Amino acid sequence: MQLLGRLEIKSKDKIIEFLNSQETGRICSIDKEGYPQIIPMNFVYRNDSIYMHSHIKGEKLENVARNSKVGFEVDQSLEFLPSYFTHPTDASQADTLYISVVIKGTGSIVTDRNEKTLALNALMEKYQPEGGYEPITSQMEVVDEVAIIKVVPITMRGKYKVGQHLDKKTRIALAKKILERNSPTAQNTVRIMGVSQTKDELGITEEPNW
Repeated sequence: MQLLGRLEIKSKDKIIEFLNSQETGRICSIDKEGYPQIIPMNFVYRNDSIYMHSHIKGEKLENVARNSKVGFEVDQSLEFLPSYFTHPTDASQADTLYISVVIKGTGSIVTDRNEKTLALNALMEKYQPEGGYEPITSQMEVVDEVAIIKVVPITMRGKYKVGQHLDKKTRIALAKKILERNSPTAQNTVRIMGVSQTKDELGITEEPNW
């Protein structure tokens, strides 16, 4: 199997799980001069759509109203792999472990108060799961004070590179190097790679086959 095929996330459930685990996504719309405009946004995936809240006026709203073809992207850089992991002097050997999702879809500005309410509550549930707020109802003034951008995916593709393309021995050796380098993300990266840690050795707990 070609490497590209092994890097593709084949499970829609895994893609959705990844989307809802991330805080920031990037919406790409086309401005009035034909240039792409990319803006980082808070978002939530709900009912097979991406929802984002916005000020009621702005260029991105004008872009979406004028041209509904939009892109949306989320990525997580897991671990930078220094070149010396593979070769003592060749800088081209540097690499990165990552997860990413790229969506092409149809954008719109939500006007239905019930759908806006659903989106706002879904955003609060995602970003403030501990509660401590009054759920929004469609009669509240806040529903009129914000805009909701909706993206309905036409295509949704995910890629991940977490060592699944390596045989078990090589993956464990890579995990050992990552732990020795001891970056702030090392422990979590090794877990995502499906490598377990005991006091004396590393082992494979699961295959990260998404």
